Amino acid sequence: MSTIPVPTALDQEIYRTRLAPWLPPRIIDIHTHVWQAKTDAPKQNRSRLVAWPALVASENPIEDLRETYRRLFPDKAVVPLMFGHLNNRAADFDGGNGYIADLVRRHGFFGLMYARPDWSAEELRAQLQRGPFSGVKVYLSLADAALKVNDITIFDFLPPHQLALLDELGMIVMLHIPRDGRLRDPVNIAQMLEIERRFPNVRLIIAHVGRAYCEEDMGDALAVLGRETQRMLFDFSANTNAVVFAELIRRIGPRRILFGSDLPIVRMRCRRICENGKYINLVPKGLYGDVSVDSHLREVDGPAASGITYFLYEELLAFRAAAEATGLSSQDVADVFCHNADRLLQSITPLGR
Repeated sequence: MSTIPVPTALDQEIYRTRLAPWLPPRIIDIHTHVWQAKTDAPKQNRSRLVAWPALVASENPIEDLRETYRRLFPDKAVVPLMFGHLNNRAADFDGGNGYIADLVRRHGFFGLMYARPDWSAEELRAQLQRGPFSGVKVYLSLADAALKVNDITIFDFLPPHQLALLDELGMIVMLHIPRDGRLRDPVNIAQMLEIERRFPNVRLIIAHVGRAYCEEDMGDALAVLGRETQRMLFDFSANTNAVVFAELIRRIGPRRILFGSDLPIVRMRCRRICENGKYINLVPKGLYGDVSVDSHLREVDGPAASGITYFLYEELLAFRAAAEATGLSSQDVADVFCHNADRLLQSITPLGR
């Protein structure tokens, strides 16, 4: 448990005065990584991944997740939708997905299976039947290694033959979109719209508000997606941009927004800023070792460091600011943090039960 920060007086004050009274008593965390270090990929095989999350936790077994919820949401009942940390083909997919399936059975939580894009539809079905799983998590780094990072498209790691099966089954797809353009990228927008049109029974969740961590990442994407989609969902995990959140609320509406944490990385002590369209995570000096491994990290000290709380609390404070700016009601907030996800999860019949 040593990597789980103990709440400071500042953390407790923020939670007690600004978060606890505003949040509903029951929360569903739609985006949570749970894994054991033995199933992770070797570090040398992570060239398509940013480096900083690995500085927060080398694993997040269920015991750590539950302890994190206990410390950071002491008066709330939090239910996770869990998936592993299998962002490289060298990872142990059988072990990582099997661990999630076992936790779903033992704890009554919900789980997604990490899917490899090289699986046929028949193999994907067989893997889902090892569940119970409510759908799949897919990731850009699982695309063919011959592709350059900025040439990867959604269909390179979420192929149409798998989407057709997931459409048949009416299951969740948790999608972390690729490409440097992030949410505003025209290829991403076109393919998200194609999924909405061709696979109407897929429960598509765009993670992290499409990685729109800075205002420059949005373009007119939310306006287009809000106008041309009716089913697509968005989580705002590991995002702290209140301006992006307000645009999401206005364009998409509170019934299609889901709270997700992206634990364990959001137990990091971090304040995120944007500079010239690039996000920078400000962290207390010396807390996370060598920050030169990732250009998204910058150390601060003195008063700037002592005022830093959990990344998760920064995410929640930003969403509260956006909710107040857009006039969300307490019922809207309860929808975002619980009821939308509850309706979604209860509508799915997992394979493998």
